[in-house]
Formats: sequence, C-alpha cells, structure tokens
Amino acid sequence: MIVDLALILICAGVMTLVFKRLRQPLVLGYIVAGFLASPNMPYMPSVTDLENVHLWSDIGVIFLLFALGLEFSFKKIMKMGSAPIIAACTIILCMMMVGMFTGFLFGWSQMDCIFLGGMLAMSSTTIIFKAFDDMGLRQQQFASMVLSVLIIEDILAIVMMVMLSTLAVSQQFEGLQMVVSISKLVFFLVLWFVVGIYLIPLFLRKVRSLMSDETMLIVSLGLCFGMVVLASAVGFSPAFGAFIMGSILAETVEAERIEHLVSPVKDLFGAVFFVSVGMMVDVALIVEYIIPILCIIVAIMVGQTVFSTGGFLLAGQSLKTSMQCSFSLTQIGEFAFILATLGTSLGVTSDFLYPIVVAVSVFTTFTTPYMIRLAVPAYNALYGHLPARWRTLLDRYASGAPKVVGLENHWRAHLLEVGRVLLIYGVLCVAIVAVMFNFVAPWTARLLPEAWSNALVASVTIVLLSPFLRSLMMKKNHSEAFQALWNNSNFNRAPLIAVNLLRIVLGAAFVGYVLGHTMHWSGAMGLFVVLAAVFAIIMSRGLKRQSRRLEQTFMGNLNQRERQAAERAGRPKFAGRLMERDIHLSLFPIPVGIPWAGKTLAQLSLGRRFGVHVVAVLRGNQRLNIPSGNTLIMPGDRLQVIGSDEQIAAFGHALEKLGAEAAAVSDNREEMMLRRIIIEFGSRFVGKNMQESGIRQEFRCLVVGLEEEGSENLVAPNPQTPFRVGDVIWVVGAEDNLSALERACHEEIAHRRLLQ
Repeated sequence: MIVDLALILICAGVMTLVFKRLRQPLVLGYIVAGFLASPNMPYMPSVTDLENVHLWSDIGVIFLLFALGLEFSFKKIMKMGSAPIIAACTIILCMMMVGMFTGFLFGWSQMDCIFLGGMLAMSSTTIIFKAFDDMGLRQQQFASMVLSVLIIEDILAIVMMVMLSTLAVSQQFEGLQMVVSISKLVFFLVLWFVVGIYLIPLFLRKVRSLMSDETMLIVSLGLCFGMVVLASAVGFSPAFGAFIMGSILAETVEAERIEHLVSPVKDLFGAVFFVSVGMMVDVALIVEYIIPILCIIVAIMVGQTVFSTGGFLLAGQSLKTSMQCSFSLTQIGEFAFILATLGTSLGVTSDFLYPIVVAVSVFTTFTTPYMIRLAVPAYNALYGHLPARWRTLLDRYASGAPKVVGLENHWRAHLLEVGRVLLIYGVLCVAIVAVMFNFVAPWTARLLPEAWSNALVASVTIVLLSPFLRSLMMKKNHSEAFQALWNNSNFNRAPLIAVNLLRIVLGAAFVGYVLGHTMHWSGAMGLFVVLAAVFAIIMSRGLKRQSRRLEQTFMGNLNQRERQAAERAGRPKFAGRLMERDIHLSLFPIPVGIPWAGKTLAQLSLGRRFGVHVVAVLRGNQRLNIPSGNTLIMPGDRLQVIGSDEQIAAFGHALEKLGAEAAAVSDNREEMMLRRIIIEFGSRFVGKNMQESGIRQEFRCLVVGLEEEGSENLVAPNPQTPFRVGDVIWVVGAEDNLSALERACHEEIAHRRLLQ
C-alpha cells in the first residue's frame, strides 16, 4: 500500500509540475499520471493493488463533494429559483434519448442502450469543479449556474439509479416503487437539512472556545463521515451524504474556516481520485472499440452543446451564459462508472460497456478545459450570424417575463407557503413517530408491562409531536397572502377554510395513528380523545410560543452567516443579482507578500488597470463598505469587487500571479540573516547614534552587537552612543534590507570620495 501510494504521489507531483509549466489544468496531469502508473503502461513501475487505490479514490470523491457543499449550499440553489431545475431536467431527458439512440445504432441490447443513456445524462461534478478551480473560473457567473445544475443532477441521479435497478430486475417500470423511492429521497433531504441546520450551529456555538484549528478539522470531518455512514445506511451514495453535510455547514459562520482547513486533505485525496481515473485506461480495449467510443464522444459533444444550450435558454438564461454552461458539461464522470458497475453486478449489461465508458470519460475529461475555453469564441461566431430578429427575441426572453400580480399571485403564494409548512413539519412528525415506534417502543416493552409501555410511548410521542403538529395545522393561516385573499372576495373564503380544515384533519391523523397503534382505541372514545388532543394543541399558548421559538432558532441558524456579516458593517444595497447579466460581485483574498500590500486604492488604480471597482474591504471581523481612495490594503484583507466576467477574471489572474511570485521569493527574501558591517570614514553613520542612523526605522534592521575601534570584544550597543570610524556593527535583518543598508553606506562613501 505504501509503495503504491508513493508511486501515485510521485507521478502526480511530476505531472502537476509539467502541466503547471504548460499552463494546463492540473486534472489533466493527474489523469496522465494515473495512466503512467497503471499496469497497462509497460516499461514503467506500476501500481499493484488497485483495490486500495479505488478505496482512496472513493474517499477523494467524498472530500470533493464535501468541499463543494461547503461552497455551494442548498440555500443558494433556492435563491436562484427554478432556472437550474428546468435546465437540469431538460438536459437529462434529452441526453438519455441521445444515449439510447446511439446504442440502438450499433445494435446493442435494450438494457445496454438504456444504461448508456443514463450514463450520458450526467456530467461530472468533480471534474467540472476541479477544472473551474484550476482555470480560475469559479468566480464567474455562469459557473454558479453550472454547479447548481450539477447538484440537481446528482440528486436526480439517485432516483435514476433506483429506476434502472427496478427496470433491470423486473424488466418493467413499477410506478408505485418509483413514487416510494422519490418520496424517500425528499423525506431524508428535508429531515437532514432541517435537523442539521437546527442542531449543528447550536453545537458549534457551545464549543467555540474549545475549537482550535486541529479540533475544528477533526470535528468537521467527523460530521462529514458520520453523514456518509448515515446516507449509506438508508440506501444513498456516500458522496451524496458528504455533500449534504457540506451544505449544512455552509450555513454556519465557521464555513470559511472549515473550508480552509479541509482544503489540503481534499487536494490530496482528490488527486488520488483523478489518478485512479487515468489508471482505468486500457489501450487494447480502446483500439478494439474505437468506433463506438468515437461515436459516443461525438454524441456527448454535440448533444450537450445543443440540448444543454436549449435547456439553459428555456430556463431564461442569455445565449452567452447558456453556451458557456453547455460547453462546460461536455463530459461524463464518476456517476457513469457507478451505473456501469450497477449494470454489470445485476448482469443486465454487456461486458464491453464498462471499458467503453471509461475511455469516453477519460477523453471527455481531457477535452473539458478546452471546451470551456471554446465557449465564448463559439458564442461570438454564432451571435454574429444570427438574424437581428432572433437576437432581439433571445435578449427579450433572457430579460425575464413580468411578474404575475393580483389574485392568481396571492393564491400561488399562499399555496406555496402552506405546501412548505406541510412538507417540513410533516417530515419532522413522521421522523418522530418512526423513531418512537422503531427504537423507543421495543426498549420500553422490555422494561415495563405492555399497558404501561404503550401509555408511556403514546404520551411521549404526542408531547414531542405537539409543537410541530400545531405549526402544521395553524402556521401561515393569517399570512399576508391569506389576508389579501380573505378580504378580496367572499368567494375565496370557502376554499381558504377548506385548506385549513384539511390541515387540521392531517394533524388529527397523526394523533389518531399514534393512539391507534399504542392504546388501540377506536370508535367514539378514540375519536373523542383525538379531537380533544387536537383542540388542546391548537388552543395551547405555550405550544404556540414553543413552536415560534423553534422556528426562530432555525431561521436564526439558517441566516446566521449573512446576519453576522451584515451586522459588522451593513451589506451593500446592490449585493443581490444585478440587472446587467455580466456584472456581478466576487471576493478575493490578498496574499501575503505581494507589492499591493501597504498601498492605497488610489495608488493601485484597479479600476483603470482591470475595470473592477472595490465595493468593500473585509479585514478580520470588520467590513468597510464603499472604501475611499485613501484606504490602505493590508495582507490578509479580502476585497469584494464588482465587474464583468472578463474584468474579474483579469483581476483574479493578476492577483494569482503576484501571489505566486511572492511565494517563490519569500523564503530567501524574508529569511533573517546576520551580517558584519564596518563603519568607514565618510559613512553616513559616523557621529550618529542608533536612533539617528535610521538603521531600524528606515532599513528595518536591528543592531545586535558592536565591536568598538581598538577592541575585539563584542558588547551590547548603547542606543545613545554615536558610531565612530572603525567600529564594527553586527546587524540582523532580511537579505534585501541588509543589502540596502550596505548600499547606503557605500554610496555615501563613494560620493564623498568623488567630491574630494
């Protein structure tokens, strides 16, 4: 294992240096390193235990999706509206049809074609995420839309796996099982997110004083892998669980700190994952199936660029953004491997399908960065040949339709509010009942008589359900939309009352279910007890206050990160989505050691050089909005800038280049050295004491010893004693500062000699 890991990291290290030198994305270097270290490469040392490599690569996927969740939470998807959902559903449907049609052209079996369609429908989250990171594109607006679509695709991928598994076993779609599987997915998504947002921020606040960097790293990884185990236990993929935990932690104030701490671990295991992808390249199989491989590659390239562009246009994006997004999705990745393995394990796909998919995945991974770069030139060429009427139509559609107002809008708002309440509190009630009946009830049955056990379980369950049942039955029944509908027309009152009655009936159903399965009450007595319990829950002011506190705590945790930033100095009014599609905000840290540090914004002239404008300076826990030209930029500051994609990209590249240059020279330049300097005749230091000489203030050096003329003893310097000719001073400082000090001495002596 150690020998294999050493070989993997050595190959990866060499290839990353080569590809960094060639200014190519590092993910390509990892794949080449994997090919060189694989058993398929003769005349080279090769990895012997591929099983361990696959295990490390699985861990790499977990870290990559955990980091993705930290940076891109569900809350951001909700803010983006329906556009990612529309685009993702359109892309999946169209690409499945493309894959199935391609398989039928080669005469493959029906199951091969269906599984191939599923493989082609999903782009690779990890590959695109890494490509954006390497190319410095994560700050651009289209990248946010792409990552939104990828997350929705990952969620829908679980549903697709269930559907294909059912189809493989039964050879037909079972509608009821599909509904159950989708309901299960929604149930656990809502449950994990709601419970996680409520509990985890509270826990982190309680132990904040104990959280060193080491402790924070261990705790966050423990939460990550705990959710991985939980997701696997209920039938979901481990990577999906890692993403869920990352999205929960993304809403906490510790998100940036956790992301910084996890980054080195993510980079290590992420590199192993991409190296393992390169190891799956088999030249012999590629040659044997070269024609199907090339056809599938063409199908992915053409299908994604055409249908994905249409999907993003349908979602209301501009043509430029749509093409940038679609050109980024022209690959298949880890989900294709999962589906191929599923088909092989079930025995419903042919043996040749897996190596074909691997070869296609590797090739499309190579081409992904180049396709991303090709998007804008392709857009310019296409837009220049479009008729003027089409341009106007696309621009008008992308600008968005007017908002719906009036009665229809009020009904929609009210029903959405009620639906959200029923979903969230219904899931919580189901979870409480399931835990009580499956875990608590068997435990109490072993300790108490049956009657006492049932009574205890029923009482505790009803008590735990009460605040959530009250919210389920009463919340949002006096909202603004409800009041507007109630006052607008008498015809609205009957439907509104009916909706409220249905909610009360649903709450009563939960109470009846609990009592019926524990106390076994039925008939008039059971109905009376249920109605009495529901009436008590509705009328209880204590439960009303308790449910309100629970909701306030949840919303406070959900908005904690944004609220804290706003409380520091107030958010800019334009921090939301801007009217002009290409203009947006991005945040950049100032690396230590770059020449920008210590200069004012006026001296840097960022607007004239790059076209961006600094709208805020974040320094520690402080935030300075709309800084003046006299604002100093310090190392470690974070600049929030506004500009177009091109302007922000140019600014980011310049900042990255300066940071790399500073890092390259910092070791030699900043190392403290000890140097011996002789005070000669004509030196500027003759007759001056240490304060007057400026050695510390001007040259940032420190005199640590003095050999007076005629003495060989080294003594501590007296700050008030002037230097004399022949004195020898021992000075400590950085190499650059010491060199500047020596030059100042020699220049003064040379100038005096020239005058003489």
